[in-house]
Amino acid sequence: MSGARRSSPRIAGVLRLPRASRSPTDVSSAPAAGRTEEKGGERAMRPVAEKAGTVDVGGVRLSKLMAGRGICSRREADELIERGWVFVDGERVSELGIRVNPDAHVTLAPEAHRLQGGRVTVLLNKPVGYVSGQPEPGYRPAVSLIRADTWLDDAGTRRFHPAMLKGLAPAGRLDIDSNGLLVLTQDGRIARQLIGGDGAIEKEYLVRVEGRLLENGLVLLNHGLELDGRVLRPARVEWINRDQLRFVLREGRKRQIRRMCELVGLRVMGLKRVRIGNVCLGDLPSGQWRFLGEDESFA
Repeated sequence: MSGARRSSPRIAGVLRLPRASRSPTDVSSAPAAGRTEEKGGERAMRPVAEKAGTVDVGGVRLSKLMAGRGICSRREADELIERGWVFVDGERVSELGIRVNPDAHVTLAPEAHRLQGGRVTVLLNKPVGYVSGQPEPGYRPAVSLIRADTWLDDAGTRRFHPAMLKGLAPAGRLDIDSNGLLVLTQDGRIARQLIGGDGAIEKEYLVRVEGRLLENGLVLLNHGLELDGRVLRPARVEWINRDQLRFVLREGRKRQIRRMCELVGLRVMGLKRVRIGNVCLGDLPSGQWRFLGEDESFA
């Protein structure tokens, strides 16, 4: 890699980090109240009246509060509220759109815990040529690789069933030209953890490059670049060998690594994600997947 001098790209100013989100609230069981009815083979709670102290018309929507605390996604929060499985300061809430005090104590019924515990998260070694999100005509979605014949059976308690594909969605993107670790999940808590804006989860990539690096290019890759007029968060970038870099990022802008490299005179020839938080790709073969282990967590 030669060190020919080139003009430097725009260097960013002060980095402003977003405020950290509230930590997840305690999620505990609460006694049931109100009438129940059989619905779809399970007991569903009919809407019940709320006590006046629960509602705060000037407060925040309960579903937004729950998502912000990492209890679940907004969509999942609405589902739990409709079923009567959410309690605010000890009072059952079953009305969608209700607003509560931002400091309210939110708990879940045991049924909600069981529902969340049954949601599936899988780890896929995505090959090049598959798109992580909704595909355009002619492109293959990564979720199409989640099949019985591509499952790496780790002798765990979970077994593959086609029904588990319902609601399984990628938690973050991995470009069609990139390969490596892709997480697909039904669990809104994990999705928010991985694609939220707080930058708590690191993502590690091995990147093969060619070109002529700017004299201060490695410094700029670690901190000092902007994309689309926005300052990038500090990264950890280092050489592994003469044509390969290791990137550790805490954000995921569109084609971020490729665009960062272009700004300092490099062209990406290959990009592989090998870690998300505490979960590593390991020796999972390309095109195969496994379940997230019960003893594994991203944070």
